[in-house]
Amino acid sequence: MTALLAISSNTVAAARIPVVASFSILGDIVSTIGGERVTVLTLIGPDQDAHVFEPTPADVKAIARARLVVVNGLGFEGWMERLAGAAGYRGSLLVASTGVAARQRPGPGADAAARPDPHVWQDPANVMIYTRNIVAALSKLDPAGSAEYKLNGERYLRALADLDRWALLQFAAIPEQRRMAITSHDAFEYFGAHYGVRFLAAQGISTESEASARDIAALIRQIRQLDIKAVFFENMSNPQLLRQLSRDAGVTPGGKLYADALSAPDGPAPTYLRMMRYNISLILASLRRG
Repeated sequence: MTALLAISSNTVAAARIPVVASFSILGDIVSTIGGERVTVLTLIGPDQDAHVFEPTPADVKAIARARLVVVNGLGFEGWMERLAGAAGYRGSLLVASTGVAARQRPGPGADAAARPDPHVWQDPANVMIYTRNIVAALSKLDPAGSAEYKLNGERYLRALADLDRWALLQFAAIPEQRRMAITSHDAFEYFGAHYGVRFLAAQGISTESEASARDIAALIRQIRQLDIKAVFFENMSNPQLLRQLSRDAGVTPGGKLYADALSAPDGPAPTYLRMMRYNISLILASLRRG
């Protein structure tokens, strides 16, 4: 009997659709919607930085075996075309952010063209668009599972809406002039626009960019002039810069936010929904102290 159960379990696992997601936040969302019908491999795991990711031979093999690859898009995975080419990938590719109204950011250098800010997941309304796109892609790939994907998607949309309603009410109770925060890099523009919080950052939209001494000095002046109390590290960024900035500006860091990656399973942000609730609670606590 035990042997029969083991064979049955292995058969179910083998029948699951192999899906590759580019980074941990997206991997969690795809796993939630795919449920027991998919096996999701995430290229960039918890607490890892997508901006400096370098694919490995194991990643090439994972892409080659996948039937669906899900990426964020908007320039977030600049390495994906090269990786897919190396794997000879001919399967389906889903850009989860398709349909999202991307915010434009100035490019590096005075003459550089604007480029889209890829951190769209920081607004739950955009993750609702992700969800619908993922449901559609999985249903097309696996029509027999379409009812399950739709049901899982509907549940997830309700959870996103509940989270968003709660957060909007919390931020609305804080005076607008106090809704200001400092972060390591510029990953919270969508969050700020949605919840009415003004974010300033020491770096640009990529953790690869370096903040100049002039940028830091200007940021310190802003912190003092605007009396900003909410200063946060990020889970994939070097905290040294923010520690120095906090000391020089005379403020106490408010904790560690999760920007581009989830925490490990035993951490405070192992899923997208828990990550957002954790970040929102941390930001609210600092703003209320201000």
